[in-house]
Amino acid sequence: MYEFAFGQLSFLIGEIVLALAVGELLLIGVFARKRGASIVRYVSIAVLLIFAFSGFVFNDPGTAFDGAFISDDFSHYVKALIGLSAAAALWFTRDWFKQEGLDQYEYSILMIFAVLGMGIMVSSGNLLTMYIGLEMQALALYVMAAFNRDSLRASEAGLKYFVLGALSSGMLLYGMSLIYGFTGTLSFTEIGAVIGTGDNMSAGIIAGLVLMLAGMAFKISAAPFHMWTPDVYEGAPTPVTGFFAAAPKLAALALITRLITGPFGEMQHSWQQVIVVLAVMSMVVGAFGALAQTNIKRLLAYSSIANMGYALVALAAGGAAGVTGMLIFMSIYMVTIVGVFAAILQMRTRAGALEGIADLGGLSKSNLPLSLILTTLMFSLAGIPFFMGFFGKWFAFAPAFNSGLTWLVVIALLSSVVGAFYYLRVLKVIWFDDQVHDFVKPAGSLVVLSSVSALLLFPVLLLPFVAAPVRILIETAAASLF
Repeated sequence: MYEFAFGQLSFLIGEIVLALAVGELLLIGVFARKRGASIVRYVSIAVLLIFAFSGFVFNDPGTAFDGAFISDDFSHYVKALIGLSAAAALWFTRDWFKQEGLDQYEYSILMIFAVLGMGIMVSSGNLLTMYIGLEMQALALYVMAAFNRDSLRASEAGLKYFVLGALSSGMLLYGMSLIYGFTGTLSFTEIGAVIGTGDNMSAGIIAGLVLMLAGMAFKISAAPFHMWTPDVYEGAPTPVTGFFAAAPKLAALALITRLITGPFGEMQHSWQQVIVVLAVMSMVVGAFGALAQTNIKRLLAYSSIANMGYALVALAAGGAAGVTGMLIFMSIYMVTIVGVFAAILQMRTRAGALEGIADLGGLSKSNLPLSLILTTLMFSLAGIPFFMGFFGKWFAFAPAFNSGLTWLVVIALLSSVVGAFYYLRVLKVIWFDDQVHDFVKPAGSLVVLSSVSALLLFPVLLLPFVAAPVRILIETAAASLF
């Protein structure tokens, strides 16, 4: 029989801080009234930073609740990225929400709830824990997508996200029920032990795994489960879209990684086929779907679909090398995408916010610093040598090539070439088209965040001081799964 010990709570310090903060922040938001939104926002950023680094401070690998919660180097690193990206996303919402009349304290609390769910997902060691984390994050994200209640587009985005999210949740639950039915356990460790013996290997387990991967493919916008992404990206408030593009994708990828390297590690031939199909479809749909887009948020939606395909290419290789490649690629992608959305939030005239690619026409003539920042970010997303995005794809594709998936790498490279076209098309509008708008002076926080993101993508500046230590950290995180 399982016996609870208070010492196990040390593995959940970050999650406990988030959970306790939510209750306190609700009271602060209610009683602080007009100042509530600002106070709650700044406290939330501090709490998210504590969550991000708590794993490194209390760095004792172990499990809690009879293996249902896992604390290891992999979860520590992923939670650090999630916490930092969430804090950045919350920081750059301040002025935008005030200008749009949406500055409510509830938004910060919803983000903490979502991050709490992501933390549980990343550390899941049990099917039940995994589902609790997934739904906690999902319910918060549904509300965030429709946060602008007066906007028809935002309400539509929230509804589409909710309906399709319920469908993916049903697929996931059905897959989990099959796994439980054929193995007789919810524990990842015990599922792995049953599968490892080979005695109970059956079509039911394979079907359950496929359904679970399909349900989680929805969370990362992998094709053909991507249908919600363009509409939700376009309809949701821009700061919400920026958050959607970063932290939830990494959390879901981390959960997929834990599943295919842990309980289903012995079934590589089965899950590799699913991962490969998702990767190919995502890269093709993302690359060609973005070509016809005129709204920059929709373009970035298709870009995210393609980028999730690139991350899946690394996972398809399997092993510690594949996980390392995925983490390196996602780390660089998250820095880039947060910077891109910080730059998009600066597309504002006195009449309001703009989202059209054509609205960037002649930006180089009216706002040279923003043009240079966007150029750096787009070059990195396109994988142009020698920006950090190029190295991200290098580390993502190399494990697949070394494992014999040469044809998959070729498709990834061709997809990258197509993707480079629509990124360069944005730069053509910025540098060579006639000036269309004169944007108003942006908030200092947006300028700082987008500038820092752009500077981090210059390898000449980054490699000697940051890249090598971070790579060691990532390799340690990946090795902890094996």
